[in-house]
Amino acid sequence: MFSKYKKPGSDPKKASPGAPKLATVEGGAGTAPAAPDMAVAPIPKAEAPKVDRRAARIEREKAAAQATPEDRERKRRERLMDIKVELHKQLLDNLNLAALESAPEKELRAEIQSIASEVLNDMNVVLNREERQTLNSELFDEVTGLGPLEPLLKDDDVNDILVNGPQQVFVERAGKLMLTDVTFKDERHLLRIIDKIVSAVGRRVDESNPSVDARLKDGSRFNAMVPPIAVDGSLVSIRKFKKDKLAIDDLVQFGAFSEEMAAYLQAAVACRLNIIVSGGTGSGKTTTLNALSSFIDNSERILTIEDTAELQLQQTHVGRMESRPANVEGKGAVSQRDCLKNALRMRPDRIIVGETRGEEVIDMLQAMNTGHDGSMTTIHANSARDAVSRLENMVAMAGIEMPIKAIRSQISSAVNLMVQASRLQDGSRRMVSITEITGMEGDVISMQEVFRYERLGLTPEGKIIGRFNATGVRSHYSERFRQWGYDLPPSIFEPMAAE
Repeated sequence: MFSKYKKPGSDPKKASPGAPKLATVEGGAGTAPAAPDMAVAPIPKAEAPKVDRRAARIEREKAAAQATPEDRERKRRERLMDIKVELHKQLLDNLNLAALESAPEKELRAEIQSIASEVLNDMNVVLNREERQTLNSELFDEVTGLGPLEPLLKDDDVNDILVNGPQQVFVERAGKLMLTDVTFKDERHLLRIIDKIVSAVGRRVDESNPSVDARLKDGSRFNAMVPPIAVDGSLVSIRKFKKDKLAIDDLVQFGAFSEEMAAYLQAAVACRLNIIVSGGTGSGKTTTLNALSSFIDNSERILTIEDTAELQLQQTHVGRMESRPANVEGKGAVSQRDCLKNALRMRPDRIIVGETRGEEVIDMLQAMNTGHDGSMTTIHANSARDAVSRLENMVAMAGIEMPIKAIRSQISSAVNLMVQASRLQDGSRRMVSITEITGMEGDVISMQEVFRYERLGLTPEGKIIGRFNATGVRSHYSERFRQWGYDLPPSIFEPMAAE
């Protein structure tokens, strides 16, 4: 039966030496390990305690009646978890994992179901149809996927998966965090899943290297911290990769920004303004950058540089680069700055850096100033002015001794537009500000806000009521837009009357 995927010399019917002997409990309440064989001296009949069988049965029935549905469900889940752990060991012992990589899903599911049925019979465990289906599905995920996390990865409504130890798994849906009923057996189970992810991309995580940043097969970003750094169990964060690429029209429909702002941004990208998207964690910076890149002409050569590849550019001529951490000996690291320096020798029309967070900022600013107009990047900041301050700080962190006025002059000539994204308290993501950098006034970078999001109130359900509005300031780049064929109507810069 198992000739195709079975390991040579393996016997699925043989349980591992330490396997618990599970016996079904009458009534379907759960299973319990069989008592070990022990040599016990027989008690003389005269000394045997008298047991009131009827009273004991009544007590058991009372205890069962008092059990809450939550207790019964918890015991059922614990029972299935114990069985699943044992079956997973049997599958790893008996399946030829190398042959599974090319196995059709239908055949593999049938093989796992057959082995599971034989092992369950050998363990004298009886499950109903629903429990068998659940068990077979979870075993398939354990063998081919990421175990308990697999259903969450397949759920399109989940944006982030956050694991705080083996017993706590949170997800983000519609901008709100919520606790799930997904759990791992123990810390070893969670560590096995983490190791499976990082080993697939040639990285490692252990006590000597307790943190790792990687990506899954579908492009989702994965980060993990393991003990001893993680005190209460391994910490895992997965930022899911959207299968459906959001365009500008989709973001307008979702209320991320207005049609007037979309028209302005289209002109800004097409006219090759250098743009920085700023915002906090999870505010939608990468999504916004992806959407803005859709306005780039298909004839341009684009190079992207990221720590973890997340950008989804649709153009034909795109070269993607990803930084690399050091190996076990502390050698072989390739930073974003190294990639950026090399990218300047590869004749790019535009350079897009996934996130600027360190010394690569000086090379990014120089690229924007030396013939690579239309380049874009993201930065963590709470406002456009804060983003400029962060750029100044990162230039100083690069170890370059420059007067502050020279740094600001470099920034003002390199960056044209600051797009501020934000995640509001109701979980919605909005483009709250579009600000132009117009030059220098003395030692200060001059800026003007063109569009902003105005908050008007809250609904009884806690949803934010607001609107996008122009500030009344005419764009500093209007003449450039007109020369490139994007003559925007003056009406889009006129503010709406107060309600």
